[in-house]
Amino acid sequence: MTSLRATLKSATALAAFTLWFPMASWAEEPIPVVATFSILGDMVKRIGGEHIALTTLVGPDGDTHVYQPTPKAARSVAEADVLFLNGLDFEGWLERLAEAASFDGTMVVATNGVVPIAFDDHDDHDDEKHDDHDDHDDHDDHDDEKHDDHDDRDDHDDHDDHAGHDHGAFDPHAWQSLENAVIYANNIAAGLAQADPENAGDYYTNRAAFVAEVEVLKSEVDAMMKNLPSDKRTVVTAHDAFGYFGATYDLTFVAPQGISTDSEVSAGDLAALITQIREESISAVFIESLTDNRMIEQIANETGATIGGMLYAGALSAQSGPASNYLDMMRHNATTLFEALGN
Repeated sequence: MTSLRATLKSATALAAFTLWFPMASWAEEPIPVVATFSILGDMVKRIGGEHIALTTLVGPDGDTHVYQPTPKAARSVAEADVLFLNGLDFEGWLERLAEAASFDGTMVVATNGVVPIAFDDHDDHDDEKHDDHDDHDDHDDHDDEKHDDHDDRDDHDDHDDHAGHDHGAFDPHAWQSLENAVIYANNIAAGLAQADPENAGDYYTNRAAFVAEVEVLKSEVDAMMKNLPSDKRTVVTAHDAFGYFGATYDLTFVAPQGISTDSEVSAGDLAALITQIREESISAVFIESLTDNRMIEQIANETGATIGGMLYAGALSAQSGPASNYLDMMRHNATTLFEALGN
């Protein structure tokens, strides 16, 4: 009798566990979300935390300007509840990708509310834009702090199938302003809360923590940029991606390339830039993580300017690099500028 009673008790416990376990698993299932590129993906991960399963289409050291969507990217977008994009025509390939994937989730534009800078406000040396035709990796981000991204190099579209990547009327690199990062965070938190209202409180708590870190960093960067000498406030970079940073700190950024890393440089524009560097006694020029740096090296050789360091414009570095998250990227860029120009 005791044996029967024990057997029934064990069976009841097993049945209860069987009923509970699927419910618990379902309740803890993170929502699938996609971010278009690594900088935005880092912000989404910070705010989404353990409640999201994040896929970043263009991972660290990947160039969104020249990205070609892959079948794997289409599958990720098709399965996503929320799709985060920068906007301001940064992802010229995204509309086509979303249509191909029959995306029916929530699309969140991270720059909604940003005051955009018009292209005419930049000292562009090349206004000619070209179709983009390179290919980069898809990366699956997991819920830990590291970017556990997976290569998708063999799963790509034909390089000769040129997609339209024409940029619009405004500079899309709005994340280069720490003030704008707060707007990004607000939009991300609101988008996640709408898609997953049960965890809205956590999203807004994470947003507040992230914004607090942004504000601390902004104070540090403000102090560095304030102390730059007045004759060291012209910055030469590879392509025109730092307009928002320049507008914040009264710096003039000039570049041989235009707003896209795929724009071409004319001999006349290059000669004009070299003349400007000589006439203004610009002492340092800066390479970028995503560009062919031979042109900047040529400029340095012809003008006697030193190479002040590497800046990160449109993508994070790998985990082992100096700019593996958004805050570290902004700190690295500001410190690099200050150390090269502040002395």
